[in-house]
Amino acid sequence: MNRHSLGAWVLSCVMGFTLAGCAVSRDQSTVGEYVDDATVTTRVKARFAEDKVVSALSISVETLRGSVQLSGFAKSNEEKARAEAIARATPGAKSVINYIAVRP
Repeated sequence: MNRHSLGAWVLSCVMGFTLAGCAVSRDQSTVGEYVDDATVTTRVKARFAEDKVVSALSISVETLRGSVQLSGFAKSNEEKARAEAIARATPGAKSVINYIAVRP
């Protein structure tokens, strides 16, 4: 191994160990929590897209430590309730906060 390759290897090892223990957001989530939250968000959005009642384009989904937050606008109380039910039934969702506003 030449000197340049050794330096690059050492740097990548140090970066790997450093990043493994770093928080990835202001709320101090670990890398694992961030990946889990991103997975939950993706699952909820995918289920919204498959649903005939919920408009996936009008409702935003964010997840932090398993807590799913819904926001945006629904056309009816039925759509708002359906979006919440879908989020609650999604694997990995520990709780759901529903800030969806119904807009006539």
